[in-house]
Amino acid sequence: MEFSLPKLDRVKQRTQLSRLNRGIVEQTDLPTRGRYQDQFDNLEKHTQWGIDVLEKYIKFVKERTEIEISYAKQLRNLSKKYQPKKNSKEEEEYKYTSCKAFLATLNEMNDYAGQHEVISENMTCQITAELARYVQELKQERKSHFHEGRKAQQHIETCWKQLEASKRRFERDCKEADRAQQYFEKMDADINVTKADVEKARSQAQLRHQMAEESKGEYSSILQKFNHEQHEHYYTHIPNIFQKIQDMEERRIVRIGESMKTFAEVDRQVIPIIGKCLDGITKAAESIDQQNDSQLVIEAFKSGFEPPGDIDFEDFTQPMKRTVSESSLSNSRGDGKSEPKFGGKSKGKLWPFIKKNKLSLKLGGGPEDFSNLPPEQRRKKLQQKVDELNRDIQKEMDQRDALTKMKDVYIKNPQMGDPASVDHRLAELGQNMEKLRLEVQKFEGWLAEVEGRLPMRTEQTRRQSGLYETQNTSAVNNCAQDRESSPDGSYTEEQSQESEMKVPATDFDDEFDDEEPLPTIGTCKALYTFEGQNEGTISVAEGEMLYVIEEDKGDGWTRIRRNEDEEGYVPTSYVEVYLDKNAKDVSQITSENL
Repeated sequence: MEFSLPKLDRVKQRTQLSRLNRGIVEQTDLPTRGRYQDQFDNLEKHTQWGIDVLEKYIKFVKERTEIEISYAKQLRNLSKKYQPKKNSKEEEEYKYTSCKAFLATLNEMNDYAGQHEVISENMTCQITAELARYVQELKQERKSHFHEGRKAQQHIETCWKQLEASKRRFERDCKEADRAQQYFEKMDADINVTKADVEKARSQAQLRHQMAEESKGEYSSILQKFNHEQHEHYYTHIPNIFQKIQDMEERRIVRIGESMKTFAEVDRQVIPIIGKCLDGITKAAESIDQQNDSQLVIEAFKSGFEPPGDIDFEDFTQPMKRTVSESSLSNSRGDGKSEPKFGGKSKGKLWPFIKKNKLSLKLGGGPEDFSNLPPEQRRKKLQQKVDELNRDIQKEMDQRDALTKMKDVYIKNPQMGDPASVDHRLAELGQNMEKLRLEVQKFEGWLAEVEGRLPMRTEQTRRQSGLYETQNTSAVNNCAQDRESSPDGSYTEEQSQESEMKVPATDFDDEFDDEEPLPTIGTCKALYTFEGQNEGTISVAEGEMLYVIEEDKGDGWTRIRRNEDEEGYVPTSYVEVYLDKNAKDVSQITSENL
């Protein structure tokens, strides 16, 4: 059966195939595909820049906390540097209100430094640590969003490649069908071609046309699918991803703003406390009392001397009636009688501060009765000595009472110990108490003498020992007489109520020196800090070097000395003792030897 296509139909078919081919190519051109890819790249760069800004702010806050810590440390070191050293001369200076105010300022500055440490700690916890954790979360979220975006982009790229392959296959089949149709028409028009060749050309043209129709259907199906995927990609997936990235970026911006608010709030929280520190400094400054400080200076240095009297006129026009000039001190207590002048040493006694006294003070020594000091200062020293001896007696009594109780326990319970073992210690304590009582009597005698001679203090109450009620009157009188007759080259009150005559000052007098303080038998180092709160004890600081003046007698206490005025007992276990058989007197040992 002969098959032939009308010529008009064949022309129309070729035209339709060409139009379809051109239309498909125009529809599958995607000019916006590269544009969206560029936006992903821009967003990726911008979000990375945002993370860099956040990390830069974290670094800024971290450096601020380091500055606060360093500043606080410097303030604390400054406060510590100017704090008075414990058990030193500086502590005595802090009895003045101006020095107390300065000490309060140092303490307030220490608290002020603490607030800067609080700022550093709060910024580290509330800003640096939180933002560092948030940055890690932000990086993970950003990574997931862009991974999702790249995955969607790769999917649409794959669909696009499938569409391109289908389109090229359809185009190729259309061209093959067109050539096969043209060949069939040429063979059909040629009268020299056999009928079999024409039929073969017709079958080939029909086959190619059928293949083109199949490619057309496949291409159309893939194109519809691609258009759907493309619509979902550009109207659903990509907008959702962009929205997530936008939300992430906005959260980052809000978070850095909140951190800046916290930065200011941390400072604002400590402002009231810093204000209280500054108020404390102001209050300390207002507490300074210049009159009180002046009165303390007066009390510390007043001598108790009477003002010098008038000097008599010496008439040199009458050689036979020339009178002897009297010193101010001899006139101050005299009854108007003239006194003979022996030698030139009496001129040195107009005022008590002669070179020998200065030398003895400088060396740290001095007479036992403190006769080298002015009357008022001597009275204070003697009173301190009496109080110290009373504390020592009380301590000995406490130990005696404790041993007595222990002995009673041993008597009632022989298995616990031998009662006779404490007899020796009790006898030793009794001897020590007797020696201390004699010392108290001696110093109270000197104290009574000084208080009796001080002007404006004739009726002053004298402190008596609470350990006994009677005193040895003869010992007091003898001490007073010895004091009058034993000058050591320093200021002495030679005049008495019975005699107004001066004693000639000779070098022989220097042989009668007063009793020196207890010599040191070694040194010791405080192993622990001990707060001496009981009478007779002394406070020591860990690592402090002191002088040992009495060993442990078996009661667990060692007697030590810091300087002339400070000595007492400390537990033997609290110190490490270095005994020196050839120990020098404390007046010859300087602080550099330690």
